[in-house]
Amino acid sequence: MFNSLLVANRGEIACRVFRTAKALGLRTIAVYSDVDRKALHVQLADEAVYVGPAPATESYLVIDRIIAAALQTQAQAIHPGYGFLSENADFAEACVQADIAFVGPSAESIRSMGSKIQAKRLMEAAGVPILPGYHGADQAEDMLWEHAKRIGFPLLIKASAGGGGKGMRLVSNAEEFITQLHSAKRESMHAFGDDEVLLERYLTRPKHIEVQLMADTHGNVVYLFERDCSVQRRHQKVVEEAPAPTINASLRTQLGESAVKAAQQVGYVNAGTVEFITEGDKFYFMEMNTRLQVEHPVTEAITGLDLVELQLKVAAGEVLPITQDDVQLRGHAIEVRLYAENPSNKFLPSTGRIECFDIPSSIRTDTGVAVGDEVSMHYDPMLAKLIAHGNNRDEAIRKLAQALAGARVAGVDHNLGYLLGLIQHSAFAQGDYTTQLAEQVHDSVVPQVKNIAAAIAGSYRLHRLSVEGGGDPWQGLAGFRLNQNNFRQISLAQGKVMYAVEVEEHSQREVHIRVNGESQVADIQFECDGFFTATLSAESSAEQADGYSGQVLIREGVLLVMLNGHSEKFFDITDDMARFQGQTLTQGGVISPMPGQIIAVNAAVGDKVTTGDVLVVVEAMKMEHAVVAPKSGQVSAVLFAVGDRVEEGAEMIVLE
Repeated sequence: MFNSLLVANRGEIACRVFRTAKALGLRTIAVYSDVDRKALHVQLADEAVYVGPAPATESYLVIDRIIAAALQTQAQAIHPGYGFLSENADFAEACVQADIAFVGPSAESIRSMGSKIQAKRLMEAAGVPILPGYHGADQAEDMLWEHAKRIGFPLLIKASAGGGGKGMRLVSNAEEFITQLHSAKRESMHAFGDDEVLLERYLTRPKHIEVQLMADTHGNVVYLFERDCSVQRRHQKVVEEAPAPTINASLRTQLGESAVKAAQQVGYVNAGTVEFITEGDKFYFMEMNTRLQVEHPVTEAITGLDLVELQLKVAAGEVLPITQDDVQLRGHAIEVRLYAENPSNKFLPSTGRIECFDIPSSIRTDTGVAVGDEVSMHYDPMLAKLIAHGNNRDEAIRKLAQALAGARVAGVDHNLGYLLGLIQHSAFAQGDYTTQLAEQVHDSVVPQVKNIAAAIAGSYRLHRLSVEGGGDPWQGLAGFRLNQNNFRQISLAQGKVMYAVEVEEHSQREVHIRVNGESQVADIQFECDGFFTATLSAESSAEQADGYSGQVLIREGVLLVMLNGHSEKFFDITDDMARFQGQTLTQGGVISPMPGQIIAVNAAVGDKVTTGDVLVVVEAMKMEHAVVAPKSGQVSAVLFAVGDRVEEGAEMIVLE
């Protein structure tokens, strides 16, 4: 075993690898960019080396800088994590040339499986089932169109070099094929420097099942059961579980043996995942990920193995310490991915400062962030992975749901409440859900609690006013009335939405609130460590509030309300309404939904556009976001160009 390890990555995966490396007694080295100087992974490492500016293309993706950092610190091995350079064959070769162990497969294996097209050809030759489609080298538009018609619609366009949903488009009908093809190729080129695509038949009730592998340099390959990763939004996984609830023992063996066959076909070494798409008892090879997966903790939970430890031992040339017979199934595990994003607004990424991050210790939390960290637009918006393990599936769901409901996260938009809704939905509980689940149940699992949150924020505001002056009632006279209840009108803003909240304090524990015509009663429970807690009961049936216990944290005039895992952010403008009354909000303009970089402008002054036309494409956090015309009209001004950076809320195009 080597004695020092550099992790060529950041965030949660770097922290994860460091924990195992330290347990094995290895010296750990981190690399960091400008915005990561104080990041958690840097703090956990024994040493840290600066590798460049915030954009990954100028830091984490610069092979020469990573190798130089390893040589400078005399690192004997490099773990690539996932993302960034983890599946870059040139990087694997550079490590070998520098006499540094690469914790992963050979460059040859990465290349053979890095192209989805080449991988499918290899699997077809090895007898592993593949989906009908087109995997040819001729990428002419008319050729792709002819094969699309042959395959039939709906179909999937996939970036050959892609992953994580980037460069992937679902084409429902022939009319949208060319538009979606151009979009997939553009996103693929931007993300991977390669716009080659493949076409595949789209199954109507598919499940995404993947098999975890571990292989050593001595010819030993074992499979560590399967994971169901079918709960996806925007073709990206958000919930993963192991074992898959619909896979029986016979199919489990078939999948495992097919995965081993795939690894042997390319002489694979180290950790890898073979992904299949299944429908009923039929399964088809999709791709092989030549790295550790984000969802590896659920496999660790059901096998009792540390996959990073096995990776390091294999990279050091050791024989795998386990055989296939040693791998035993232990209970059930579920993982959810906590993202800084807004599920109610097309999952747009969110940036900002994390003001609260408290996850119950009853579950495993893999994270690379802490309170006070800034979520940057430069990297993937995942904040943490939350993993629950139980003796059976029902127990795992129950443990995870309890932890998500009790978690407190605030400062940025996030999907915690959405995840809680997903795993508590009856369709998920049944286990036979498909990759369409997230889309099918979206409206019912996105938290709809803005009025409730505003009510809690209003009661907090009144409570703060009533205790100002250190608890002395003669110094805290806000809302003071002789022989009357303390009453205030609280003004809150959330984006362009204003909330007029009427709050009346009946006692120290009881507050009556009215928001948008709905009355509620808040039971004030306690305030400690900056938190205020109120439990609501509804006086009307317009919006059910029973059971909502909310906590509030205030930061620089912003009220951060956390309830049942979800959070809402309100600006307290009670004492500053004049500033807002004079504002005029843009009507009908094309507004940037997030900070990012403009990569396409599809309109010019004088153009006539129709509602829904894609006018601008903004790239943020490695994903494309199409911004459409909110109404029909004529373009009177284009305020930004391709390559420009825009802030959230910036008007990009003016419509008349």
